Amino acid sequence: MPQLARADRLDVILDRDGATCIWCGRAFGPLIRPTTEHVVPRLKGGPSWLENEVAACRRCNSERGHRAPVDWLEECERRGWDPDAARLGRALTGLEEAITRTGGQRRARPYLDAQLRRLRRRLPRPAGARSPGRRSVAM
Repeated sequence: MPQLARADRLDVILDRDGATCIWCGRAFGPLIRPTTEHVVPRLKGGPSWLENEVAACRRCNSERGHRAPVDWLEECERRGWDPDAARLGRALTGLEEAITRTGGQRRARPYLDAQLRRLRRRLPRPAGARSPGRRSVAM
């Protein structure tokens, strides 16, 4: 399948994810313009596939730089912004599935796996759930 032009990819991403920045939660409009953001940075082997791209405002995209997505998510929370961890999880999982389907991406796989593990650790466990490998002790 031929690669879409950047503007067309951005339109698809906005339709898929909604018209807010994944990192700060601001709605896009005339003053806050959307950009395509690579979840796994190109520098770390991330492909320019739709599955690796989300919409971010210019401020967040430029300030994130090459930081890991979970590091930047935590920084956004420290700043009092409203990052979309669920959308980040969907993007990382979608990329993992695309890599499994398509193959390749040797450099991106370990980075992606580490980010997924870190993001999953952040999710709250359901009430009554035990950690894997831990035994309950009867009182």
